[in-house]
Amino acid sequence: MEKSSSGRNFRQLLSIAVVLFAHQFSFAQAGDYRAPRTPDGNPDLNGFWQAMGTAHWDLQTHESRAGPLWQLGALGAIPGGVGVVEGEEIPYRPEALAKKQENQAAWMELDPVVKCYMPGIPRANYMPYPFQLFQTPDHLLFAYQFASASRNVFMNRPDYEAPILTVMGHNLGHWEGETLVINVGDQYDFTWLDSSGNYHSENMKVTEHFTATGPNTLHYEATIDDPEVFTRPWKISMPLYRRQEANMRLVEFKCQEYSEEILYGRLRQTPEAAQRAAERAAQQ
Repeated sequence: MEKSSSGRNFRQLLSIAVVLFAHQFSFAQAGDYRAPRTPDGNPDLNGFWQAMGTAHWDLQTHESRAGPLWQLGALGAIPGGVGVVEGEEIPYRPEALAKKQENQAAWMELDPVVKCYMPGIPRANYMPYPFQLFQTPDHLLFAYQFASASRNVFMNRPDYEAPILTVMGHNLGHWEGETLVINVGDQYDFTWLDSSGNYHSENMKVTEHFTATGPNTLHYEATIDDPEVFTRPWKISMPLYRRQEANMRLVEFKCQEYSEEILYGRLRQTPEAAQRAAERAAQQ
């Protein structure tokens, strides 16, 4: 009996060792990858990219739950998923955690993307829609399908200050070897980080890293630093995948018309009120 148990334990340990070795080997292989070059000699990250997973619903590991529209049945449910937060913890200050929980409880009314607002950074990168990256020596342009959002990254201009706050932030980029680094600040505080109420203040700074790990994959990291809301900086990471369809393009998704009822439905008159208003107008 003891011998059988020992054998099982050995096989389990061996299996774990094989998995760890395979992971380390694949990571080493990815670290050895050198992307094609643009004419100015930098890694060529041009193309269409998209995240997979459920980070747009919740950055942390979460179970599936019913969606807001019962008419859609299972198609309207929120899928469970594995988190993308390093260490699984978002280090909220106590008072900020209470606000996050309030946001989550009323997310259908409060989540900005439900209202078709631009998602902000980093959220725009893991919405369930593709985005296109254009490179030049002086600028990078990210064009996002959701809400036709975009952002211009100023390369090699570390001292350029933001003239105003914007929804998609002030983006300053540079290259560190194979990695594109973008420092993002000066964002309005009304954007969220996901649909589970995770939020930030206007003081948030985001440091992004985009590294090609193969011809069709990028490793994406974003470090979030916001002392007003969090007790320390924290990081998310995930792969981004190249869309390879022969006729791939961004299909226009101007979603304002889909959110008009949520934004303005309360202002619409009832049929009875409209009839009374028409009668009053006819009498004048």
